[in-house]
This record gives sequence, structure tokens and C-alpha cells, in this order.
Amino acid sequence: MIKNIVFDMGKVLVGYDADRVCGHYMDDDEEKKAVSTSVFVSPEWLMLDMGVISEEEALKRMQARLETDHAKEMAALCLAHWHEYNMWPMESMGELVRELKAMGYGIYLCSNASERLLECYRIIPGIECFDGILFSAQVKCVKPQKEMYQHLFERFHLKPEECFFIDDMMLNIEGARACGMDGYCFADGDEAALRAALKRLNRNAD
Repeated sequence: MIKNIVFDMGKVLVGYDADRVCGHYMDDDEEKKAVSTSVFVSPEWLMLDMGVISEEEALKRMQARLETDHAKEMAALCLAHWHEYNMWPMESMGELVRELKAMGYGIYLCSNASERLLECYRIIPGIECFDGILFSAQVKCVKPQKEMYQHLFERFHLKPEECFFIDDMMLNIEGARACGMDGYCFADGDEAALRAALKRLNRNAD
């Protein structure tokens, strides 16, 4: 019987676009591409999610790949302010969270995210319904590593077989299944299909 619904954050509960903050600060397309790639498509970005590097050190490494002083300045601005532009709540998913909570499910978050999100996670719609939140930077590992899911189960005293995971990456769903937690890949963003899958869960639970 499924008792808990576990959500990913980016592209499940909140929209995400790494280029938004770059578009806010820069007009030149080549510079925007260079800065976006250096900051958001970088080993340092993953290291921030894993909580194994400071933002200061990450920025130094990101800037080292950029050719001009202006681009380096823009990288600093984008890293400092990305959370203000790159994420927005998917309000209809917040409605789903509230409905699931009203049905008696435990509601949890398991997301690859840096410590920055600890300061601004309230952008998540339906945040008041969550019984527990786990960000990868807190535990020095990331999905789909089995350790990430084990931290989730242990921290919140959950049984994997009683949890159902919603993530936008199939690799993360497969990682969860390997740890005993079934799930649904929300890559297409089709909320109607997700709701149908959850309804089937309810019938199975009955």
C-alpha cells in the first residue's frame, strides 16, 4: 500500500530555465551562451548540488573558463541571483499536492539542489503540505545514487515500498526502483497522465 508521495522539485513542482537569469543581465547572444554554459552546465554546478564545494570556489572555476572581464562579472551576477529568475511555481502541481495531502498521503521532497535552495525553497507550491524535505547538498550525494534515496528513507522513517516517487528523469526513477521505491517519470509534464497514474495507485491501495 502506498502511503507517501515523494516529489522531485525542478520541472515537477517548479518550472526551471537556466537561461532566464542570463537573459536578464545580458543582451549579447554569444556571451549569454558562454556564461550559461560555464555556470549552469558545469562540473561545479553538480558539485554545488552535492554540497562538496563553496559558491566562492565554484565561481572562481566558472570564471576561469570565460574570456572577458565582463563575462566573468556576468557569471558572478548570474550565480548570485539565479534563484530569483530561473524558477517559478507550477501552481497546478501545488493543487495536486494539496489534494494528495487531503487524501491522507505523506508528502515529501527529494531533489538534487544546492544549499542555496535551503533559503528559498518556499517557492515550491503547496510547501505547507510537506512532511519532509531533502536536498542533495545536505547529504553530499545526488540522485540516482542509492545513498540519496537511503537518506530519504532513514531521515523520515519511510518504507521504500510504501512510497511513490515523481521525477522528470527516468534515470532517477530507475534509481528509486532499485532501492524499492516505485515511481512515475514526469518528463512530458502531462499532469492529466500523472493524475491518472496516481488514481491507479489509489485503486490498488483499496
